[in-house]
Amino acid sequence: MTIISSISGIRGTIGGKVNDNLTPVDAVAYAAAYGTHLINKFPNKVINVVIGRDARPSGPMIQNLVTNTLIGIGINCIDLGLSTTPTVEIAVVNENASGGIIITASHNPDHWNALKLLNEKGEFIDEVDGNNIASLAANYDFDFCNYKNIGSITNVDSYMDFHVNMVLKLSCVNIESIKNSNFSVVIDAVNSSGGIIIPKLLNKLGVKCIKLFCDVNKNFQHNPEPLEENLSELSNTVLKKNADMGIAVDPDVDRLAFIDENGKMFGEEYSLVACADHLLSKSTGNTVSNLSSSMALKILTEKYGGKYYSSAVGEVNVVELMKKHDAIIGGEGNGGIILPELHYGRDAIVGIAIFLSLLSERKIKVSELKKSYPNFYMSKNKISLDKQINIDDLLRKIKDHYIDYNPISIDGIKINFENSWVHLRKSNTEPIIRIYSEAQSKNDAKNLSDKLIREINKIIS
Repeated sequence: MTIISSISGIRGTIGGKVNDNLTPVDAVAYAAAYGTHLINKFPNKVINVVIGRDARPSGPMIQNLVTNTLIGIGINCIDLGLSTTPTVEIAVVNENASGGIIITASHNPDHWNALKLLNEKGEFIDEVDGNNIASLAANYDFDFCNYKNIGSITNVDSYMDFHVNMVLKLSCVNIESIKNSNFSVVIDAVNSSGGIIIPKLLNKLGVKCIKLFCDVNKNFQHNPEPLEENLSELSNTVLKKNADMGIAVDPDVDRLAFIDENGKMFGEEYSLVACADHLLSKSTGNTVSNLSSSMALKILTEKYGGKYYSSAVGEVNVVELMKKHDAIIGGEGNGGIILPELHYGRDAIVGIAIFLSLLSERKIKVSELKKSYPNFYMSKNKISLDKQINIDDLLRKIKDHYIDYNPISIDGIKINFENSWVHLRKSNTEPIIRIYSEAQSKNDAKNLSDKLIREINKIIS
């Protein structure tokens, strides 16, 4: 069993011992630390915090612990109940709140849960704030208020509709074109919050919605990460129902993957590429993704006359670079799409609306759209190392070996070749190096990763 503290919050498996797992004590400590951080950050201000959760079994327990801890420290809670990460982010801004907490372990299985922490902009907290909160939690450095100053809990259940309506108002969403296309779509929401909000969106767009694993009263039906190996039933259902496409999201609806009309994976890396294509075809602009994302976005952006920038891995890093370069769209290759016109957060709902707009306007099938993009393949591997090995020193040696290729070192080491790349990053929680590579064939991508693994083994032997 596991507990992981990071700059964005705390995540772990439910049950077990304090400080070894995500127990009620750990949830209370982090909630109190977060509340204390906000009180210190906004002195003499009434503090409101928006809270929402996905549909995993431990959600109600953790949410009750968090909300009651916050009111016990004198903070008012706006409780959205079942919600999505992007919905909570939007609600923080609309409520003029001081922050937000999403109770979700994202793509992790249902025995996990987490507290994802937001700032007053509805964006993930930065490293400075994250370290401060972690220190407060570790030292139990917080005070609870007396009975006269206990905060309040206000239940609000309208924000999923609010979120959908905001998406429908966007200039890049062509409602009429989508309605005229008479799309039929299968939805795999892994029995979480996407099973509520995605049908709301599709119904307003005139899309026939075939629900698969959209029952929030049941456990996750399969591994919730929207990868090809977890979506076989979605693929089969698309074929059985003769649907135009399939849509898969993770439990908190910030990652998005598509299945084409033949039951084939569109590719999670290409969710962002397709959405960027729709925007860039209408207005030239800049784009951002992280170092481990497909080079297809760079090629597409430059084709339209824009500039592409790559950030360190992590949503907060992508957002920072998007703001710096005034990007019109950005995100991560895991199916995370960020549209600044709506908000600075990964959002599968806006991704779905943009993707359907693109398909409807071009009057093509999903498989045909995929063929229009540069075809790359990615290989994702990792190598476990002895705890005694200095991973930073190891990565420096790899960098020196490839110095003629001008390796990028803002987040591990990334080496760009003519039509391929490899990215090596160390884990913050385990003695491992993650090795991602991309090339024009599966074999080339795999061979590139294998080559780097052999070089690492040679260095440490």
